[in-house]
Amino acid sequence: MDKFTTLTGVAAPLPIMNVDTDMIIPKQYLKTIQRTGLGKGLFSEMRYRDDGSENPDFVLNQPAYRNARILVAGDNFGCGSSREHAPWALLDFGLRCIISTSFADIFYNNCFKNGILPIAVSEAELEKLMDDAKRGANATLTVDLAAQEIRGPDGGVITFDIDPFRKHCLLNGLDDIGLTLQKADKIDDYEKQAAAKRPWA
Repeated sequence: MDKFTTLTGVAAPLPIMNVDTDMIIPKQYLKTIQRTGLGKGLFSEMRYRDDGSENPDFVLNQPAYRNARILVAGDNFGCGSSREHAPWALLDFGLRCIISTSFADIFYNNCFKNGILPIAVSEAELEKLMDDAKRGANATLTVDLAAQEIRGPDGGVITFDIDPFRKHCLLNGLDDIGLTLQKADKIDDYEKQAAAKRPWA
């Protein structure tokens, strides 16, 4: 998993409440267990017209936001089913940070396991960040995980809370497998001792 330290990038505004995981990645894209290639299906029902052409009104199709790294979204982001394809699709598109006032629990946990930083802020803070994001290509935010700060284009700073263990994992690029591999020596020692005690097993 890629480390998350400091991220500076364009923030795209998505002022929609209750964006569920089916909106993030519709069910027809769930046939794969590959984590790559899902970016094309991200928000597909809003990004594309019925004939498959792009909807120019959708934010991520607009020139200023095609390379957005941060998404500023409405309340209760990631609700609905528990599909892990949702963070996979966001990450494959290039989004590493989602900012909202609240997240569904399972989606929130899945983000950390896939290298995405979900940040919960107050309604007033979200309104300010949404205004910043609506500036288009000038909507550059910096998210500093170590300092737990979001720095806006005008120099304003918003601080955020994060669980220390999750912060440690993101800063060091540790998913569940990475955490386990940190104890590889102890696991090897255990396996050797177990084999010596039970050579018949």
